[in-house]
Amino acid sequence: MKTLQAANPIHNVVLVHGAFVDGSGWKAVYDILKKGGYDVTIVQNSTATLDGDVSAAKRAIADAKGDVILVGHSYGGVVITEAGNDPKVAGLVYVAAYAPAAGESLGSLVAAAPPGVAAPPILPPENDSVLLDKAKFPAAFAADLPAEAAEFMAASQTPLGLAALDGKISHPAWQDKPTWYLLTTQDKMIPPPQQRQMAERTHAEISEIASSHAVFLSHPKIVAALIEKAAQNASTKAAAH
Repeated sequence: MKTLQAANPIHNVVLVHGAFVDGSGWKAVYDILKKGGYDVTIVQNSTATLDGDVSAAKRAIADAKGDVILVGHSYGGVVITEAGNDPKVAGLVYVAAYAPAAGESLGSLVAAAPPGVAAPPILPPENDSVLLDKAKFPAAFAADLPAEAAEFMAASQTPLGLAALDGKISHPAWQDKPTWYLLTTQDKMIPPPQQRQMAERTHAEISEIASSHAVFLSHPKIVAALIEKAAQNASTKAAAH
């Protein structure tokens, strides 16, 4: 990875994790970016409500000393779509992530998956939240990770609140901010055709990789390189947006 060298690079990166996992999954990406000279913050979402998760992301943005590249994986894409309206956010990076439009929610996007595609193995709600079927988690979420790692992720899931599933976007930040999208072609959680449709409507710069949904763990160098590319180019793209 190159170190900071663009004329007006962004030095701050805020990473937002998705549903059923926590911020520790960003460790390898964090390490690479830190070595590249970036100031990196990882948001620990409760994934209980969208409003709460957006507030957590906004706090991290407010604490940053300067403009920010805001990164979201999976449900984290919903969070950054709303939180990214903050004026300090210079660019958005979606990593195998949902990128909703105004009025859409995570739940509506899951329901809108292309016909004939296997649905994520979401169990029926309990206590106003949902989890993934442990037995099906490895194949659906992390097929390209070692079995032991995928099984640990399945056993350590964070419940996703129904209020997070149902939270709707007011104004999508991607309408106003430069956007990048990493599309995972072997994804069993968000169908690749749906990823492409969302990425194209955001007018994102799209990259593709043959990866599972857990791309931030299986290919951290690729993820970090895309974030660095956004940091190096967001200012120029924003001026032309």
